[in-house]
Amino acid sequence: MENDEKKSFLRHLNLPEKELQELLNIAQHHKIAKANYFIREGQVPRKMAFVVNGLFRYVYTHENGNEFTKNIIAEGNFISSYSAMIHNTPSYFSIEALEDAEILEIDYSNWIELKEKDPFWNAFLVQILEKVFCIKEKRERELLLLDAEKRYAIFSAEFPDIENRISQQIIASYLGIQPESFSRLKRKIKT
Repeated sequence: MENDEKKSFLRHLNLPEKELQELLNIAQHHKIAKANYFIREGQVPRKMAFVVNGLFRYVYTHENGNEFTKNIIAEGNFISSYSAMIHNTPSYFSIEALEDAEILEIDYSNWIELKEKDPFWNAFLVQILEKVFCIKEKRERELLLLDAEKRYAIFSAEFPDIENRISQQIIASYLGIQPESFSRLKRKIKT
């Protein structure tokens, strides 16, 4: 991928030209095929990435094999097991590509160097972490206080047309319900 292509993908971050170029200098373009992983549970992550196109999910896998979708990440967002990366510990979850995807990958050691050179990057990181925190807080509230029908309505509004891109099982997992319950919910809404 050419530098100009990378730059166009990162434009929405509204970075000044100098900082945009600094980020591009440490970002490497990669493709990840559907059902492959950016990070696997148990792996000590040493990278993060910006999603150019495609969908990812953060997924916990129980020892009995049941999967729980923590979050779905669409284009224009960062993916990482950040707390595991900063603590140099194994990730508790995997990051799976839900469709063929392209990312701009950033090695954590290069990111640290960039942050140490310029305080701009600490402020940038705070903005990203604040956004992620707000998403996490909202998601927890929905799972704890709302019924499945309301969660599905919010999901549909936040991810329009996503049902054509991922399986019903993954949507059910994201909603915190069994696939059979999701099928009943959809039938109920249609009638």
